[in-house]
Amino acid sequence: MIKFLTIFFLNFFDFIHKKKIINFFYRNKINLEYIIDVGAHYGETINLFLKYFKPKKIYSFEASPENFIILKKNYSKLDQNLKKIVQIENIALGKNNRIQSFNQTHESSSSTFNKINTKSNYFSRKKFFLGFSQDKDFFKRIELKMISLDSYFSEYNLNKIDLIKIDTEGFEYEVLQGLQKNMKNVNYILFEHHYDDMIKKNYKFKDIIKLLKQNNFKLIYKTKMPFRKSFEYIFGKEDI
Repeated sequence: MIKFLTIFFLNFFDFIHKKKIINFFYRNKINLEYIIDVGAHYGETINLFLKYFKPKKIYSFEASPENFIILKKNYSKLDQNLKKIVQIENIALGKNNRIQSFNQTHESSSSTFNKINTKSNYFSRKKFFLGFSQDKDFFKRIELKMISLDSYFSEYNLNKIDLIKIDTEGFEYEVLQGLQKNMKNVNYILFEHHYDDMIKKNYKFKDIIKLLKQNNFKLIYKTKMPFRKSFEYIFGKEDI
């Protein structure tokens, strides 16, 4: 019962939070025609983009094979015209092409390529509220093939993307490192950054700032995620 209520309330407040971000783009009359969605989960963000904008193409990536099964089922429910707009990929993205260990969590939205700090208080609280008594019950490791966004841009000849949204549970910097050849072709980048100690990251927020500034991006929006030590940021091109 505690697990059900926890997930229900988190999903409810996350929806409200995502609407705030959508409203930012809408309020500022930012046209989002070509979108890359990294960390699609079950398609929640896809649905928001389709509802509030008129995208011409959404390239959506979900690394987890388990999450992708549900994403694919949700995609199958779209009408035929929307299916032509949305392209779903069961592909992991990082800074280069390799095989990488992935932590698939039973609370699916926390799945990550980063190591999980099982000694952290945040991990203990999350495990308790979601009803898991053992660490091994909370997550399992699997091996996944990874490519860079630069590789994908090259393969599909992408040359204009209005927005890249990245939600990869502490792997955002890696994804951006794999985009350096084509970051000039992107107008806006939306990503989250965790400040809790549950996920072990090998970078700091300042590293992301430095990378984006080097590529002519500036911070234009910041918002705190509900019930977490996490924020979401939107960076836009300096010359937009």
